[in-house]
Amino acid sequence: MTVLRQFYDVLYHLRYSIFMTLMTVRPISKEVKTPTWLYTALWFLVAAHVLRGVFTLLFFFPFIRSTSKKQHIQRWSRRLLRIFGIELQVNNADIFSSASFLLVSNHVSWMDIHVINSFKPIRFVAKSEVAKWPIFGWMAKQLGTVFIRRDSPRHARQVVVELAELLKTQSICLFPEGTSTIGTGVQPFKANLFEAAVLAEVPVYTLAIAYFDQNSGLHSEVPAFVGDMGLISSMARMLRNRRMRAVLNFFPPAGASPQPPRDRKWLALHSQEQIAQYLLNHCT
Repeated sequence: MTVLRQFYDVLYHLRYSIFMTLMTVRPISKEVKTPTWLYTALWFLVAAHVLRGVFTLLFFFPFIRSTSKKQHIQRWSRRLLRIFGIELQVNNADIFSSASFLLVSNHVSWMDIHVINSFKPIRFVAKSEVAKWPIFGWMAKQLGTVFIRRDSPRHARQVVVELAELLKTQSICLFPEGTSTIGTGVQPFKANLFEAAVLAEVPVYTLAIAYFDQNSGLHSEVPAFVGDMGLISSMARMLRNRRMRAVLNFFPPAGASPQPPRDRKWLALHSQEQIAQYLLNHCT
């Protein structure tokens, strides 16, 4: 009888331990792949959407006003995000002033530009290699992207002067890391192009951009455009792993109000630290 009672006690404690384990262990979310039929259909949608953009740039943009151009860019970008299954979340969307400004952001993916344009169409600075991309490079040129040869200090100085002049009438976004990352941290910011904001006396706003899995809520590396990855292979990876959420977290200029910046190195370090802290808290 004692042996039987001990057996039941062991069985009870075993069942209790299993029950508590099931209650406390968080289930691991499984990656959901896009079905093959949908994946194939999405490629046709991408092609049709890109052709629509080319048509708009060729036959509409030369004849419409700046405001209408921004509306077209925003609608086109939002549709692209829907094709790739990306939700958009914007934090601190109302901090911008009506005057022009410089926006600096960390860089994760070629999709960053379209995510930003889905919220607020803006002119970009991009590395010269982007201009050579098929179709997308041509589209970037038509949208007024400023290209920079990052291996040429002389060209960088020329671009600073050009940006300073543009910033007097329009806002511009740049990625000061000079490269893209997986999105969990930030590379040191290059301060050279911050000089344009100093010369133009416009405020510098900071943007931390991050991608998350919609199902698990965890940081996603799917959109990361790093290493030797090509544009088509990156697009394929994203189409096969949809259900992402892009988060844009904006920070106001230093001092909590748009004040003319004075020192490019301080501005670069200030923005870098803001983004690094956000990514540390949300992506690691």
